[in-house]
Amino acid sequence: MLSILLPTHNYNITKLVADLHQQALNQYVDFEIIVMEDGSTLFKDENKTVSDLKFCQYIVLPQNIGRSAIRNRLADTAKYDHLLFIDCDAEVFSENYIEKYVTFCKEDCVVIGGTAYETTETNANYSLRLKYGREREARTAAERSKNNFSTFNFLISKSIFNRVRFDESIRGYGHEDMLFGHQLHQLGYEFIQIENPLIHKGLDDNETFLYKTDEGTRNLFRLYKTGRYPFLADESKLLNTYIKIHKTGLTRLLALKYDLLKSLLRRQLCSRSPSLLVYDLYKILFLCKTSLFE
Repeated sequence: MLSILLPTHNYNITKLVADLHQQALNQYVDFEIIVMEDGSTLFKDENKTVSDLKFCQYIVLPQNIGRSAIRNRLADTAKYDHLLFIDCDAEVFSENYIEKYVTFCKEDCVVIGGTAYETTETNANYSLRLKYGREREARTAAERSKNNFSTFNFLISKSIFNRVRFDESIRGYGHEDMLFGHQLHQLGYEFIQIENPLIHKGLDDNETFLYKTDEGTRNLFRLYKTGRYPFLADESKLLNTYIKIHKTGLTRLLALKYDLLKSLLRRQLCSRSPSLLVYDLYKILFLCKTSLFE
């Protein structure tokens, strides 16, 4: 029936697994939960206790194999026909979370549950991540576009997954979900968007989020430059904007603007009230700067 798969890296997943386990037991269906540590060094003593739960496996990989490879490894390990992928830094807050997915386990499908953020979190150290998450990720099923795909919380038939799989050639942070989603659409699969979110708990502080933004933006450009993913220009607004700027010959000027404004922009983005317009400006200036050296 259902394989619940959790790729994990340096995160305590004991509560998440306990909640998922109890909900799955309450459904009286065949299920398994597989936790796979991707080269983790933290929380391994705590996390290994999940193997004491019935129908749960705890697997430790000695080295980090990456975001794409570990999801493929989990799918290969799973024994049931439907795969529920959940990021380790999630929290269940709905009592019928598993039940909603079980209803789809009688057919081939790709189902996206969504992401939520706590409304009570006000720590200024996480202001940028919270602002971005609440305004651009935490959308209802009706608000999400039919092309919206996220690896944070989704169900997929194993037969469909094996036709696509995650591209393990991708190195660096970010965009494996965009490529996976595009391949699904290329094969004719539609995403079913449902109201079944998990709370995103593993928030990055502002400096870390900006570091990951830089890394993800750099990786996007590298993927584009390979020539293997021409569709990225259509699916990434950031890359599409860069291409238009590049055609006008303004890339070097905006790269210079990045050097001049970097400190000011980052200071605003790390403030208590960051602006997403400033965040978008920061990304395009950084991409112009990056393109000169890649």
